[in-house]
Amino acid sequence: MKTTGYFCLVLTMTLSLAVFGTDQSWKQQVSNTDRERANPYSGQPDAISAGGRIFAEHCAACHGADALGRGKRPSLRTSEVQDASDGEIFWILKHGFIRRGMPSWSSLPDASRWQLVTYVKSLGVANPEANSQEHAKEAQQ
Repeated sequence: MKTTGYFCLVLTMTLSLAVFGTDQSWKQQVSNTDRERANPYSGQPDAISAGGRIFAEHCAACHGADALGRGKRPSLRTSEVQDASDGEIFWILKHGFIRRGMPSWSSLPDASRWQLVTYVKSLGVANPEANSQEHAKEAQQ
């Protein structure tokens, strides 16, 4: 019986993450010009480090230090996020997605937002099964 309860909890957590983490409707608002913007810091180790510091200061409280998301805050290590263009991620950082609780970070300078994009993209896609198990453990605590 405990196994069934644990399975149901994991399934519920996975589905709720899928619902909240995959709302990509904000992408419809991104112009082709913004979508195709080139990241001037793409792949640069110094930019990844700087972006990591910005992430820790501004983003980790909602998305988690590991960027795997918390509660209704989506993981940034999903294929949906990682497959987004750098320009799309830059756009959402600038404009936010208030309907889902994502604030605008337009107060950050462009260079800082690009460094943040570089950091997020450096994280890659996390193992979804491991994510579900980790979230199930957190829900039990």
